[in-house]
Amino acid sequence: MGTTVRTNAKWLFGGDDRSSSNARLERSESANEDILIFYFQLDLQTRIQYALNIEQFDVAKQLREKLTEIETEIIRQREAKRGSSKTEAQDKAINLLRVRADLQKAVDSENYALAAALRDEIAKLETESLAVSAKALAYQNVEYAFRLGQKVRHKVHGYRAVICGMDPVCCESKSWMETANVENLSKGPNQPFYQVLVDVYADPELLVAYVAEENLAEAEISEKGRFDHPYIEFLFFGEDTAGDFIPIKQLREKYDQPRYEASGDEDDDDGSTDS
Repeated sequence: MGTTVRTNAKWLFGGDDRSSSNARLERSESANEDILIFYFQLDLQTRIQYALNIEQFDVAKQLREKLTEIETEIIRQREAKRGSSKTEAQDKAINLLRVRADLQKAVDSENYALAAALRDEIAKLETESLAVSAKALAYQNVEYAFRLGQKVRHKVHGYRAVICGMDPVCCESKSWMETANVENLSKGPNQPFYQVLVDVYADPELLVAYVAEENLAEAEISEKGRFDHPYIEFLFFGEDTAGDFIPIKQLREKYDQPRYEASGDEDDDDGSTDS
């Protein structure tokens, strides 16, 4: 009886088990955690303002302390994502200079065994330095094909999704990249990757996926109908005239993205006072 109910439920939400299981290779717990931390940040900000409004200053102080903890974690995560930043590239370059100096000393002292080992270390550092520099450059020059709130379709798995986050390059762990077969992508990990909310009617268990830009396409007008996901209500205000979602100001600020206005939305308010 239980098996029958579970099977029927999956059928009602759409998609067969095989396509869903392949799509779930891109499921991202870290992306989901990132979104939930963002939610807690928004919730605490609201509760602090409410406490101040009713003059519960001690409560507001306690909530501020919790908010500080969350914001510290957000900064830590951001720095971890930017591990390929200019600073790390500079550190690699400094290490290369140091090892090359050691190599010259080894050659001058005719310590050829040490020199051989240092040459191997230099080759390894040069490879790492090149990769780090490429990622740092990607952060500086990134151009995203998709925007926050945009409804998209997965080219391979076919499900509908909504963009709710973006990175210039893949920021997931090596084990996740291996599971998701990132090395088989034509552009590999050095292309924009997006946090996407997956329509629960396509796959109620996938929830949040992390998808390479090359695997996404803009949703057709016919695909911009009803979209259900539990995170929609706190990340977006509603839909624009094109059928895409309007991200809240804090989400745009998180990813340093400008406000987008669909044709006919010029006079609409997204709940913020900026333009």
